Amino acid sequence: MSEVIRAQDVTRTLSGEVPVTLVRDVNLQIERGEFVVIMGPSGSGKSSLLYLLGLLDVPSAGRIAIDGEDTSAFDDDRLTALRLAKLGYVFQFHFLLAEFSALDNVLLPMRKLGRLTDAQAKTRAQELLARLGMADQQHKRPSQLSGGQRQRVAIARALANDPLVILADEPTGNLDSVSSTNVRDILHDLTHETGKTVVAVTHDSNFASVADRRIGIVDGRIDMAWRPGVS
Repeated sequence: MSEVIRAQDVTRTLSGEVPVTLVRDVNLQIERGEFVVIMGPSGSGKSSLLYLLGLLDVPSAGRIAIDGEDTSAFDDDRLTALRLAKLGYVFQFHFLLAEFSALDNVLLPMRKLGRLTDAQAKTRAQELLARLGMADQQHKRPSQLSGGQRQRVAIARALANDPLVILADEPTGNLDSVSSTNVRDILHDLTHETGKTVVAVTHDSNFASVADRRIGIVDGRIDMAWRPGVS
């Protein structure tokens, strides 16, 4: 395996009358093809760390490298381009556009990146939806889909531009147990069948049970001794 994400001495502090440090002195390497889960108590900095690793936020100190590229000097345009080309995102709330069909939601990232013709993009979107068991639902809007179906569409959208890494923030947080297991298995299979790297924040021990590696975080610091149920 080769390294796909590296965090070096990463700290994120919110300025203000009383500064708040969300993530402190994190050093972390994630390899290509790993399924990594980040866990910790509420307010521990799990999502803050994921957003930093996914370039949705920038460190106050330290460096984040994606696929060997040090992003510390990147401006907003370069960060946006790197996110679009190499990273895919799945959130607790699916954030599908309500007025668009499932198919059109999956097409959006491809149209924005502009690597494929419309016909190529449509074919890829249909293939992704079919792989996720959504071929017969592609023309429905999010309001016509179940929670589990909406999350499958969100995963297809995250895969649209063939990213190196999928970053998932509580992807099963709003789902029933059956849908949660389905989403867990889909993300797990991505690492073993396609070599994608998946980095997920979760409080769900069932979801975490299939991870290649579990990373604990407490008070913004990596704490490998932390386990669910330990405060």
